Amino acid sequence: MIERIKQALGDCGIPLWRMNDNTEETAELFFVRQQLDTRRFKDVRKVQVTVFRDVENPEGGLPLRGATSVTLLESMDNARLREELTGAWYAAQFAANPYYDLPDPAQAPLKEKTGPLAQAPLAESAGKMARALFAPDRHQDAFVNSAEIFVARTRRRILSSNGTDVSYTDAQVNGEFVVQCREPEDVEIHNTFRYDSLDGEALTQKVAEALGFVRDRAKARRILKSGQYDLVLSGDPAATVLSYYPDRAAAHMIYPGYSTWKLGDPVQGEDITGARLDLDLCATDPYSEEGVPMEDLELLRGGELQAIHGANRFCRYLGVKPTGLYRRLRCRNTGAPFEELKQGPCLWAVTFSDFQMDAMSGHFGGEIRLAYLIDEDGKATPVTGGSVNGSLFDAQKGLRFSSEQYQSAYYEGPYGLRISGVNVAGGE
Repeated sequence: MIERIKQALGDCGIPLWRMNDNTEETAELFFVRQQLDTRRFKDVRKVQVTVFRDVENPEGGLPLRGATSVTLLESMDNARLREELTGAWYAAQFAANPYYDLPDPAQAPLKEKTGPLAQAPLAESAGKMARALFAPDRHQDAFVNSAEIFVARTRRRILSSNGTDVSYTDAQVNGEFVVQCREPEDVEIHNTFRYDSLDGEALTQKVAEALGFVRDRAKARRILKSGQYDLVLSGDPAATVLSYYPDRAAAHMIYPGYSTWKLGDPVQGEDITGARLDLDLCATDPYSEEGVPMEDLELLRGGELQAIHGANRFCRYLGVKPTGLYRRLRCRNTGAPFEELKQGPCLWAVTFSDFQMDAMSGHFGGEIRLAYLIDEDGKATPVTGGSVNGSLFDAQKGLRFSSEQYQSAYYEGPYGLRISGVNVAGGE
């Protein structure tokens, strides 16, 4: 198919292009309670072609450069390929941006991911994760209502008109499950997971924790009063808050001025009373989708910005080395045991209906589904209702972390995070 597309590109007179040849095999399992309801297997190949077109700059100087992408399938005949590419070439002139150089050419042999998830049969891996998911589901009062598991193995090849030809394999498992408790109130909590290895132990622990949470949610009271609290977050919400830093350090945020960060800036602020942030960007793939080689980068050291990351175009505009856009964050900070972290008056919010971190404003929050109101004596009362509305601008100087660790496909670091002085709307 690659040769057919190259021929079509030549027939259409398109000199600058990039191809992303992606083949994905998936095994999908769907459960109702612990009974397998549906099983599906897929093997799909798609080639995304991006064409670049230079157009005259009305202000003179370097031409403007436009780009448009189109997805091509093996089932398309040669005439259809030319039709799709001609349409993309025509549209590219209307998406013109200031000129930028394309990524430097890269060539390397296939990089194959190793390990059971990448090498074992998909059905076998899906079965292992299903057993891990249901391992703690052994009680009648709280149970896994339904679950979906997706195991995917991909092969990616990136080619370009300037000589890039690199390829690699990858594998991930992701899914979701719903836990339910019927007494004293019938409630459900939706959970998601994503791992880049067959981490059955982590999934078992996540499900066991979720079953405990849904039991407490069923008996939680609406007694939370409005005010400022020391907020404790754990697991995915803690990772979501820390995503603010790689988001603000992205070239596509800095170039248009949405973020004013510069290399070396003390982006955590001055007079830090808590942990001085040490964060890394982790390469989940050996190459970006543009064929830019990726490797782990130091993002923050002592709260100071060490790297700007992003797509080739925006990095070129900023005059920094193109790195690719990173998805995985590593937090190197550590602290007290989690039980100690949540001592004293605080609100440990564990599940939300929709928890978000806004990299533009620095605000984070969501509607509380379950939290624990912890008093001075350590007594924890399950509560529900109300919402969190915090500002990381105000709170980042005093962040505290747990010594326990947490890991998912896009985060590794402390399980718990304590933030002082967060506004909470009551749920009475």
